[in-house]
Amino acid sequence: MQSLNKTLPVMKRYRSTPNLTAAAAPPTPSTPPPPQTLRPTPKPQSISSKKPRNILSHLTHPKPIPTHQQNPQSPKWVPLNLSKSELSLPLTFPTGQTFRWKQTDHHNHIQYTGVVGSHLVSLKQLEDGDVAYSFHHTANEAGARLALLDFLNAGICLADMWEGFSASDPRFAELARRLGGARVLRQDPLECLVQFLCSSNNNIGRITRMVDFISSLGNYLGTVGGLDFHEFPSLDRLSQVSEEELREAGFGYRAKYIIGTVDALQSKPGGGAEWLASLREIDLQKAIDALSTLPGVGPKVAACIALFSLDQHQAIPVDTHVWQIATRYLIPELAGTRLTPKLCSRVADAFVSKYGKYAGWAQTLLFIAELPSQKTLLLSDSCISRCQNPVKQKGRRSSGPTDGDSAQNLGIEEQEADEKL
Repeated sequence: MQSLNKTLPVMKRYRSTPNLTAAAAPPTPSTPPPPQTLRPTPKPQSISSKKPRNILSHLTHPKPIPTHQQNPQSPKWVPLNLSKSELSLPLTFPTGQTFRWKQTDHHNHIQYTGVVGSHLVSLKQLEDGDVAYSFHHTANEAGARLALLDFLNAGICLADMWEGFSASDPRFAELARRLGGARVLRQDPLECLVQFLCSSNNNIGRITRMVDFISSLGNYLGTVGGLDFHEFPSLDRLSQVSEEELREAGFGYRAKYIIGTVDALQSKPGGGAEWLASLREIDLQKAIDALSTLPGVGPKVAACIALFSLDQHQAIPVDTHVWQIATRYLIPELAGTRLTPKLCSRVADAFVSKYGKYAGWAQTLLFIAELPSQKTLLLSDSCISRCQNPVKQKGRRSSGPTDGDSAQNLGIEEQEADEKL
């Protein structure tokens, strides 16, 4: 992607919904709030305070796709002007941020399909690594494109961010070189909240089945690759589902949390969707506290929602795997000790101290690097091996997350035994 000659100004998002018309100017990403963690955070010393560039204006002028990459019988593909280093589909969609995007081409291309608002869209990585999109049955394609760019956090330049992190962390520099394009999404807050209520003490396969059931309650949008896609249901529609129906669908004890959270949101002044959106405009600690008042939402799930939907770029969802990463590379003095709720804030402090306002983005890449599918590739690089100097743990150490884990499903929140399904 061509770099801009100067840094574009970053403007704060307003709570009102933008007018997504063909003549509308693309929204710019919100300026992240000052770093906040679950307790006071030391001022970062090792990371540049320079903000990543706003690159949205560069993305509004698509370059043509080579004709040899277009199939006349396939949907129309339009370039997104995001290179593989800015958006890698396999490092963004199947790694635990969202469970609503499906791989819909297993042969010719890396292709994922999902829903953004009321728009059904497919994304694929082209032969040169760039990303193209195709909307299915969308009347207002200009508005849909803007919604897609917003969902992808596309105004934030990963190249700038990775450059800042890499300058102070040689290990991160090597990981970013091999795992570029691991982007943090900006999801609809209600959709994100319900997904992570399903994720509690769970694995990706089962979470996905639960999220598919919830999604099927929304308006049907179309079928791609033999898979049905639906608009995420509204709060009113979710309020019509009983706890018994969710238990019969395999939700276990999570059913009462979803029902309780829907009820709690409906009682919020102005409506639950507006209340959730308002959490984008307050600092992280207040957002965590507000989310934690909802049934089934503890600090870890709240941090996931904050990072993946509320513009809280410095939020750190702490689970046992993130704890292992922290004790190997950031706080080795705690290696071999047991993670407790009190130490979760210590882990968040360590990440924010090292990586600054976008620490949540750095943590996401570091977690992805621990997945076996990526770790095998990385360890084959001798330079990576030299850069990795993990501290020896006392006793037996876990080998890291499995590809069936999400970054958020092995937390240390209050555990309640799941009923037999």
